[in-house]
Amino acid sequence: MGISVKDVNAHEFTKSLAAFLKKQGKMKIPDWAPIVKLAKYNELAPYDDDWYYTRAGRKRNGTAPSHFCRGNSSVARKVLQSLEGMKLVEKDTATGGRKLTPQGRKDLDRIAAQVNEKLNPRPKKE
Repeated sequence: MGISVKDVNAHEFTKSLAAFLKKQGKMKIPDWAPIVKLAKYNELAPYDDDWYYTRAGRKRNGTAPSHFCRGNSSVARKVLQSLEGMKLVEKDTATGGRKLTPQGRKDLDRIAAQVNEKLNPRPKKE
């Protein structure tokens, strides 16, 4: 049985996926990406120049958030549209949301296997 995304460290997987998307060069990054704030409670744009590759989610407040903060839904929508253009994500007509394409799942599982190999190298047989 192969390695899937759920079998590896999420932080390492996210870094590897971002590197894959950047290396591929097919993801279209909007002109406004370097200067946009990701939510109204932020003062500045993200410090990381490659945030568009790594981030498409809401603010994580943990298990018991002290304040509710809405994130910028436009950013997540634009990232998903970019992934649709790369044929990694497609619209699901049954639920009205989006789902991974078979190619997208294959790419994610391949990256997960690479991350697993990097974190848990096999001993060399002599």
